[in-house]
Amino acid sequence: MARPPEHEGPLPKEADVVLIGGGIIGVAAAYYLAKKGLRAVVLEKGRIAGEQSSRNWGWIRQQGRDLAEVPIMREANRLWQDLAAQVGEDIGLKTCGLTYFASDEADEARYEAWLADAKPMGVDSRMLSRDEIGAMFAGMRKSYRAALHTPSDMKAEPFVAVPALARAAVKAGAVILEGCAARVLDRAGGKVAGVVTEKGRIRAPEIIVAGGAWSALFLRNEGVNIPQLSVRATVAATKALPDVHGGGAVGDRLAFRRRQDGGYSLASAGYHEIYIGPDSFRHFPTYLPQLIREPFARAYKPLAPKGFPDAWGTKRRFDGAGPSPFEAMRILAPVANGTIIESIRQEFEALFPALGKVEIAASWAGMIDSLPDIVPVVDRAPVPGLSICTGMCGHGFGIGPAFGRIMADMVSGGEIGHDLSRFRLSRFTDGSKLDLGPDI
Repeated sequence: MARPPEHEGPLPKEADVVLIGGGIIGVAAAYYLAKKGLRAVVLEKGRIAGEQSSRNWGWIRQQGRDLAEVPIMREANRLWQDLAAQVGEDIGLKTCGLTYFASDEADEARYEAWLADAKPMGVDSRMLSRDEIGAMFAGMRKSYRAALHTPSDMKAEPFVAVPALARAAVKAGAVILEGCAARVLDRAGGKVAGVVTEKGRIRAPEIIVAGGAWSALFLRNEGVNIPQLSVRATVAATKALPDVHGGGAVGDRLAFRRRQDGGYSLASAGYHEIYIGPDSFRHFPTYLPQLIREPFARAYKPLAPKGFPDAWGTKRRFDGAGPSPFEAMRILAPVANGTIIESIRQEFEALFPALGKVEIAASWAGMIDSLPDIVPVVDRAPVPGLSICTGMCGHGFGIGPAFGRIMADMVSGGEIGHDLSRFRLSRFTDGSKLDLGPDI
């Protein structure tokens, strides 16, 4: 682990709520629970935001969301602004606007269809003409026919924002333990009674699983099956460059965002890699509609590295008596795809020739927890006292504060304030036809 632990200490004997996973959702939920005066304990096997919550693009977007997510994302935008004022640290939050370029008529039609449905929900998104794109992205060599733009969308620095929120949660009264893996649930009378961790047992009547790419492995061992898989996405950060655009945008092959350090985050648009493992075969029928719609949106790798959640050698059954798979791999840190890095570097360099030579300062990859219909599970589990918030499909950073707030109210009897039926766990087993999220 390159980063030393910031949150250490003894495992409390009991809590009101235990949160499994120290990403944006687990940390945000702990923050809002602590603000309610409840004893919240976050168990993180590695480091706070060590995985996807610090490896994403840093976009905070309403644009292109599944319609069921739009009201929640609008709340998230408000919460991000509140949190930026409350944490007492600069998290790089800025209202910058985000843009989707339309490469062809099909892109433009998809964006217009989404806008027609989302506009009545209060978003300020609008379509840009070719001339408006040229004025907004001066110096961009490629010309696009149209674009979808949302002026109120924001950005923040993920590797700064989530640890800052964790410190604010601790200040509010939450307990966070890094390097403390949850092994199994502790149960009594068919209900949740706590968690067995590598450091012992903690009693609690409510447990929230927000473990990202690890959630399905933990839950399946508890008899709760979710068809969640993970895909690898590669991101790079350039060295400092002149400011060609202060927000974020994505086209047919490249996504970019201006960073607080003066560089740009670059990523390959719409391209992911999946390691074929036991769960890939188990859930193949459920993913078939997505595969049919986007047959070339991902590359397939035959073997996951040792210790990955869906690696062939990863234990599927374990108990609290000995080490679990979560201790075998503290931080899921896949190797970045060097070919992709060079490709997106060249794409960005060619897109803005006035920048001259674009140099890469750092690169990384993350495993994005995904579900067949491209929306998460946010629900109570069949086990009394167990709740789930996982499968964010690469959208979790931006919406994280709102889902964290929702989970805090879900387990404490508060007002959820949104229709969560779209995100119910039972949609995978109740015979419902899966409705895929927006292809934008």
